[in-house]
Amino acid sequence: MSSVGGVEQLIPDSVSTSFIETVNGSHQFTIKGYSLAKGMSPGKFIQSDVFSVGGYDWAIYFYPDGKNPEDQSLYISLFIALASDSNDIRALFELTLMDQSGKGKHKVHSHFDRALEGGPYTLKYKGSMWGYKRFFRRSALETSDYLKDDCLVINCTVGVVRARLEGPKQYGIVLPLSNMGQGLKDLLDSEVGCDIAFQVGDETYKAHKLILAARSPVFRAQFFGPIGNNNVDRIVIDDIEPSIFKAMLSFIYTDVLPDVHEITGSTSASSFTNIIQHLLAAADLYDLARLKILCEVLLCEKLDVDNVATTLALAEQHQFLQLKAFCLKFVASPANLGAVMKSEGFKHLKQSCPTLLSELLNTVAAGDKSLTSGQSNKKRSASSVLGCDTTNVRQVRRRT
Repeated sequence: MSSVGGVEQLIPDSVSTSFIETVNGSHQFTIKGYSLAKGMSPGKFIQSDVFSVGGYDWAIYFYPDGKNPEDQSLYISLFIALASDSNDIRALFELTLMDQSGKGKHKVHSHFDRALEGGPYTLKYKGSMWGYKRFFRRSALETSDYLKDDCLVINCTVGVVRARLEGPKQYGIVLPLSNMGQGLKDLLDSEVGCDIAFQVGDETYKAHKLILAARSPVFRAQFFGPIGNNNVDRIVIDDIEPSIFKAMLSFIYTDVLPDVHEITGSTSASSFTNIIQHLLAAADLYDLARLKILCEVLLCEKLDVDNVATTLALAEQHQFLQLKAFCLKFVASPANLGAVMKSEGFKHLKQSCPTLLSELLNTVAAGDKSLTSGQSNKKRSASSVLGCDTTNVRQVRRRT
């Protein structure tokens, strides 16, 4: 017991909750040849097939001439009946005569859409019914959209009331994290079932064609495409370093970027950037979309004045447009431009990608326009800032 504001509060040792809810199910009953059913006499019915809801059997009863003789066949009657040997079954019901014109104006009698003062209906024993003796006037039915091609469609929904008790959980089962990637990596390392070998420099790496094809459209075409060769068992790789190819294979199997420092054997930032640049080029070669994005993100995070020029050249060569735009903005920043121009990478950039200088000039100029007019009068031209003659550099229209 505890006291709050002088009032004693009970702190329970355990708790439980009872949920009162319904188990719902529906059945559609179609009557073809309605006109032939007329004249059966009151009290005679057409019964649907038995269907189950909430663990009990049910059936629909349709009375073409009505259930009550006193109504003189002026009404049709419609009921739902318990067909199981059970007692005191509490349920909600809905009986619907379907509008067959497509207008959706169905005739519905339902427990589900209104509050019930007396609670759900109780069916005492097998054969107990709920429904309406005067469900619909027969003369109105026969001129309505409910009757089409001498056919009626009746839908019945039953909601059996159930009580569900929840108490404190005594035991729990812990769902382990997925280890699919590790399992595939173990398979790669064990070389069990490998059917393809890659000769990369002095190293040989074995793998599984199906896994490679599942991850890379390039490998899929190479092994299983119209001009591919499924019988090949050895491929020589000349344009990728062994450590890069090994890292790419690891990603293909695990979907996780391997530890770059383990690949390089170095913790230097320049080694890290160099590996990621080469891995990005390899990912582009084999169309590994997720690996490409991961590498682009890492290069953006590690971008500095020493590596931005080489990263920009790589982005231009492989048309990594987001990475390229990020690099251009980085270089054009007044805080970075001077230091970048002094780097060895920038000297290489001017020689290998001269068309990039025009785009860089535009980026610098766009930044210049954001300055005030008083400041802009004191600025040198963008080309003089870059220390290069761009009169002969033309914009190259990118192929689409």
